[in-house]
This record gives sequence, structure tokens and C-alpha cells, in this order.
Amino acid sequence: MEFGTCIAETCQDAGEHGDSGGRKRTSCTILTGFLGAGKTTLLNHILRSNEHGLRIAVIENEFGEVGVDDALVIETEEEIFEMNNGCVCCTVRGDLLRILEKLHKRDIPFDHILIETTGLADPAPVAQTFFIDDDVKKNYELDAIVTVVDAKHILPHLSETKPEGVENESIEQVAFADKILLNKVDLVTDEEKQNVISHLRGINEFVEIIETKYAEVDVKSILGIKAFNLAKVLQKEEDFLDIDAEHEHDNSVTSVGIEFEGSLDLSKLNTWLTILLRDEGVNIFRSKGVLNIAGTDARHVFQGVHMLMSISSSADGIGRAWKEGEKRTNRLIFIGRNLNREALTNKFMACIAT
Repeated sequence: MEFGTCIAETCQDAGEHGDSGGRKRTSCTILTGFLGAGKTTLLNHILRSNEHGLRIAVIENEFGEVGVDDALVIETEEEIFEMNNGCVCCTVRGDLLRILEKLHKRDIPFDHILIETTGLADPAPVAQTFFIDDDVKKNYELDAIVTVVDAKHILPHLSETKPEGVENESIEQVAFADKILLNKVDLVTDEEKQNVISHLRGINEFVEIIETKYAEVDVKSILGIKAFNLAKVLQKEEDFLDIDAEHEHDNSVTSVGIEFEGSLDLSKLNTWLTILLRDEGVNIFRSKGVLNIAGTDARHVFQGVHMLMSISSSADGIGRAWKEGEKRTNRLIFIGRNLNREALTNKFMACIAT
């Protein structure tokens, strides 16, 4: 798996070539959905699939100063580019344009590009990029906006009242969806599921909703479907192409990223995370990490959504083991409200094996 890095004003990739004229426009899919819905799980499902036969490039966007998603994506021959510490719908939007420009200059073109947004992104400004930038409009076409919805946790976020002028990103993600994957349906009752569907229909009445577990879906039902319809969007959102339209995030949602080397005591770590999410999980929307556990070469992965959490490893078939000579860095990120950086860092470092 080859990684390109795009952070702030720096953009690097491997193997850049000159432009080639006469090629058809490359299809792009925006994968969106609120924090913890299962976007990276869906991405891995697509990359594992041999159904599509497509040469795919992946552009990932993470909210926070410590990148974790690159370690959660499976080993693959596809190329993956990261945009960290900002939201693709606003602060790192220029990075998206630069990566798309560089991808177009490859001698061997990609068949499809997947753009995985952060869970706090409004997909509308990302989609807007395909219609207001001349080079992007000439070289790329927006195939669809695919929104992953967490059936277990979405309702409180959809019903949350935001400060005046601040958008509810979870609503925007549903409203602009061309396809919705209602994920984690195994974690709710039929009655709870129908209640979620009713709320989704209240926001986006005619969208196709596909029920999934672990984001497993027929890839052909979400890629190459030509579902995005600009005329239909403009009927609902007249200012969709207005680049000066107001776009304000909820500043009460922040992230804390922690990164250090060393081996961790799994028992201490598990106890701390269990207590933390039990007591503070309402305000911790998403947590995830890559961990170096003492006494094993397996690389461990932590995933949390509110109070739910799991720790798995490459020994369980999740991800890969540490490579020989690889720096074994622990990386953990929390996204939510009222996060105490100092307390989280101290508690995490207290899990170092002695």
C-alpha cells in the first residue's frame, strides 16, 4: 500500500507523471457519515472486494492532529492519500484540489476515486468542488454521495439543537445522500430500526436505504451508479453553488490526539478505557487507536463509539502485525465535547507496561 501525505500546504505523492489528454472523466464517490458510523469499515469492504475490477485511489480526511485511519485501512495495492487536522469541507479543501490534480497527471489513470470525509464534514462543499473548479469539472465526475448511518447512535445527533448559525452535520450528511447504508442494524430492535428509518425519511424522503451489518454491501450498488443529480440538488438547495455561502461547524466538538512510543499493559489499558467510556461516553462521540501491547508482535486496534468499545489485533485477523524494524508508536484519538487533554494523556501514558 502506497501512501501520499497531504497536510496543510504540503502535498507529496509517489510516482507523479505528466498529464495525458483525451482520457474520460474519472468517477468519484464521496463516503460520508457521522463519527463511528462505519465509513472505514465500508472502505475496507470495497478494497477487499474483487467484484468491481476497478483501479481505485482513496483520499482520506481525518479530524485531529494524530492520524489513525491510515493504520485501520487494510493492506492493499490501491493508493491512499491522507488529509489530516482539518475538515475537507473547509480548512483542507485546497489539499483535495491538489491531490485530484496530481492524480490526474498519472500516466495510468484510476478508474474510480473514493473520498472518505471526516465524520464532522458537511458533504455539500465537497460535492460543490466538482462543479465550481474548472479543472476538477473537466477531469472528474461526481458519481454519488454515499452516507453511512449508525443505527445504534444516530438519533441523538439528528435531534441535537445547535447554536444559531451552526449546522448539524449529521443532518446534512443524510440530506445530501444519494444512497444511505443503515449500518449496525444488528445492534437495534426492529422497532428501533423503523424509528431511525422514519427520521431518515423525514430528512431525505426518496433516498434508497440499504440495511447492513459491518457495512457489507454489494459494491456494484454504490460504485458507478451515476446517482448524483445536480439539477435535483439545486431544486432543494438554491445556494449549493454559492462559494460564499455560510458554513460553520460546532466549535464545541474538539479532538485530542495522543502519540508516543513504548509497550502498553493490555489489562491496565482495557480497565482505563472501559471506565472512561462508561463515565464519559456520552460526550466522547468517537475514539480509536493503534496500540503496541507488551509481549506480542501483534498490532492492536482500538475502536470506540460513545460507550461501545472493542480492542482487536492482527492475531485476530484484524489489520496487520508490526513490520520488522517499524517504529511501534501508540496513537489514540478522542473526538467529542469537554475533553480534558491533560487527563486523557496522563491516563493513557499510565498504561505503559512496567
